[in-house]
Order: sequence, then structure tokens, then C-alpha cells
Amino acid sequence: MALNRQKLALASAATFGVAYLVCAVFVIIAPDFAFRLLGWVTHIVNVDKFAGDTAITFGGLIAGLIQILVYTYLVAWLLAWFYNRFAGQKA
Repeated sequence: MALNRQKLALASAATFGVAYLVCAVFVIIAPDFAFRLLGWVTHIVNVDKFAGDTAITFGGLIAGLIQILVYTYLVAWLLAWFYNRFAGQKA
């Protein structure tokens, strides 16, 4: 069964776009806790040193969302292409 590259890429981009927006809302609502979570994920103890004065702006939100959508689309499309290439080969 071959994966439809276009559909997989669009579904992945939409999913990550929603996740990005949820994350941005979380940072707006609870910035201190969001930075603590970021520190745990990236293994940085003093995240506030690196991102303590960061604020979410509308322009930054849109720019980040566009990047997430484009990168995710490209990676998912490439994943489906590789999958279809490897799945078509006989073992």
C-alpha cells in the first residue's frame, strides 16, 4: 500500500499547526510553567537565561506558524516518498 504524499503532508502540517497554536496559547496563559517545561524537554536548567524575556507577538506567532506548516509539510512529504520507495522493494 502506497502512502499518498500530498494527503499525509497536509494532515501532518495541519496537526502540527494546531499543536503549535495550542503551545503558543499555553505560553501566553502560563509563561513561567511553559518555560519550566521547555527546560525539562531541552535539559536546560536555567531556561530563563536564554528565553526569559521572550514575549509572543502576533507577528512572531504567524511567522512561527508558517515555518511549522512548511517544515512539517516537507518532512511528511519526504517521509511518504521514502516509505513508498522502500515499501515497493522486494525483501
